[in-house]
Amino acid sequence: MNDDDRYVFIAEWYDPNAALQRRYQLLFYPKDGSVEMYDVKSHRVFLRRTKYDALHKEDLYVGNKINVFSRHLHLVDYGDQYTAHRLGSKKEKTLAMIKPDAVTKMGSIIEAILDSGFTITKAKMVQLSRTEAMDFYSEHHSKSFFNDLIHFMTSGPIVAMEVIGDEAIASWRKLLGPTNSSVARSDSPESIRAKFGIDGTKNAAHGSDSIASAAREIEFFFPSSGGRGPKNSATFTQSTCCIIKPHAVSEGLTGKIINYILDGGFAISALQMFTMEKANAEEFYEVYRGVVVEYAEMLAELCSGPCIAMEIRGPDAPKSFREFCGPADPEIARHLRPKTIRADFGKNKVKNAVHCTDLPEDAVLEVQYFFKILDN
Repeated sequence: MNDDDRYVFIAEWYDPNAALQRRYQLLFYPKDGSVEMYDVKSHRVFLRRTKYDALHKEDLYVGNKINVFSRHLHLVDYGDQYTAHRLGSKKEKTLAMIKPDAVTKMGSIIEAILDSGFTITKAKMVQLSRTEAMDFYSEHHSKSFFNDLIHFMTSGPIVAMEVIGDEAIASWRKLLGPTNSSVARSDSPESIRAKFGIDGTKNAAHGSDSIASAAREIEFFFPSSGGRGPKNSATFTQSTCCIIKPHAVSEGLTGKIINYILDGGFAISALQMFTMEKANAEEFYEVYRGVVVEYAEMLAELCSGPCIAMEIRGPDAPKSFREFCGPADPEIARHLRPKTIRADFGKNKVKNAVHCTDLPEDAVLEVQYFFKILDN
């Protein structure tokens, strides 16, 4: 890498104030991790070259959404031949789906996905209707196992994820292992189906088999055209809200935190990845404005990248789950409540791994904010 190495991308940002899609040339200098931006339309400097530690070379590929100083930028194209040649893509998107039989193992499966170098860019827990399941598996319509498959796929919630990685379609299928879980156990004992699958239908997870089916299947769950896709699985009863904060998501802790919650005896009845706009974060954190000293930093953290919102259920969920998360300050948590989420995964009072509902009367409102308001 020489000193003046730089990568150039075309990035789009939706400016909510002007209700306009703005285009920028984004330059990244790997030597010192600095970025600069030019407005494509006005040919003006938008951001002078500035060091920005939160952006890494691995984040730079067409199709990714990145965060630069609280602006959510969508990388839509390479800015020059050099960048296209150096970073041009073995990167692919595929659908990774956790089936009903393995939803209670989703923490371990997500951990395996992240440990294998994939990035999860979208995630949503849904309950498929019979019509949706038949639509999704339409190519198997004439097969003898079709009815059993549909019955199984509608028997409980599933988790659909868009994952990105080098040659993701083949790599994810390799990680999954053979379709039949017992074959997987003998031929590929480290694979997901060997560890978590039961048989040929209840085989823990699904992966797209080609670029075309990956595109179709991702569009089915995460429509780009502004359509709805299958409904989230939130129940809005006897539940509370938990958010895995952006710093914990980017540190690859999602699977570990989910396991911690499930091992603690709680159920996760809804889950979805969101990237929060500032206005939404302000609305959500309204109760802390003027009350908590760290309010501005909390706001900045919640907008700094993707977060995972979850509906948590369990006996007296709002109270018992809040205790399970531990004190807001991880230092205090480590001294007083060492077996809590924040003691184990938190860094400081702002980057404390998770948000949980503080007041029991707000629990359902917070769940509704994500799964009724933002999801629409």
